[in-house]
Amino acid sequence: MKLLLDTHAMLWWWTAPERLPPKALSLMSDPSTGILASAVSAYELTYKNRLGKLQLPSSLLNQFERSVADERWTELQVSTSHSLLAGRFASDHRDPFDRLLAAQAIIEQAVLVTLDPAFESFPEVERLWA
Repeated sequence: MKLLLDTHAMLWWWTAPERLPPKALSLMSDPSTGILASAVSAYELTYKNRLGKLQLPSSLLNQFERSVADERWTELQVSTSHSLLAGRFASDHRDPFDRLLAAQAIIEQAVLVTLDPAFESFPEVERLWA
């Protein structure tokens, strides 16, 4: 199984794992599960921290790549195909972070770990939370 972590799922893994549901926690803890950590999440965390919408330790932001590597997750860069699909979605959902993560989940054939009901507007995205 391959999982793509929504930004909040990644953040909670590092800071408040008790907020993750047992099934997601179990799969994320299983070494046989492939986990993708998107560059979109790095951008979203840094951007929201700068705007004051999130209060994050600078070490988390400065050590993002190292933290991903320490978890043995795979960094997922944003490709042209991800960007084109995100721009083509017929959904009126306006959050560019969500649109890119949805496109990445589809193209990479990964299950998106997310609590966010906004992803219901992308019916092609398989989601995991319960």
